[in-house]
Amino acid sequence: MRLKLSVAYDGAAFRGWQSQPGGGAVQDVLREAMTRLAGGKVVLVQGSGRTDAGVHAVGQVAHADVPDERGNPLFWQRALNATLPPSLRILCCTRASQDFHARYAATGKTYEYLLWTAPILPPHWAGRAWHVQPAPEFAALRRAGKVLQGEHDFAGFSANRGTPVRDTRRHLRRITVTRDGPLVRLRFEGRGFLYKMVRMLVAAMVRVAQGKADLAGLRARLAGRPNDLPRTVAPADGLYLVRVAYAGRKTQSD
Repeated sequence: MRLKLSVAYDGAAFRGWQSQPGGGAVQDVLREAMTRLAGGKVVLVQGSGRTDAGVHAVGQVAHADVPDERGNPLFWQRALNATLPPSLRILCCTRASQDFHARYAATGKTYEYLLWTAPILPPHWAGRAWHVQPAPEFAALRRAGKVLQGEHDFAGFSANRGTPVRDTRRHLRRITVTRDGPLVRLRFEGRGFLYKMVRMLVAAMVRVAQGKADLAGLRARLAGRPNDLPRTVAPADGLYLVRVAYAGRKTQSD
């Protein structure tokens, strides 16, 4: 039986999503827990995509095939949450069709990045948001988001993972910038994202909003022209995977 899992985790506790030599990734921990619950039969867990070490998730989606004799999704949700560390939880567990694939069936993802812009970072936001000083200008952040929104070649806003990417064009359907006091939320919605793309976009937007770069530099980077915009990457701990979309389906985080 194939299960669809909606997964939340604190990225600080893991070596990212993708299985790592020696373990310690979210995928490793889930596989080990599900294999124990399956009586030792190895259960492979496939996620909708990777998140780097330190990146959080409130709406990651995964699938796994489990023995039919333990075919109650509620059993799996309760049993997993009783054994997994507090930094990892199954928010929802449902039965999925055999052709459902967490990665290949995904039609879009939404990421959010949190900025704390007051001079002092409260302790409960440490590891949860990027403390940015001097505070970026809110209106400038929005203007930068409008430049980056849409379909572009984002090769200049991605890092090398070690394997060539055939097509670096991506379509960002929407970039929204909102604030609640000193907390600023950058939301990126798109069909797919390149390696470290969101964190590099955030770093560039912040640099523009601090007056250290201009919109012309963003446009030049998108067009592949020479520019003075540094290839910096925002810290991982401000980034959250909040939603994975599927045709005709909604995730727990919707």
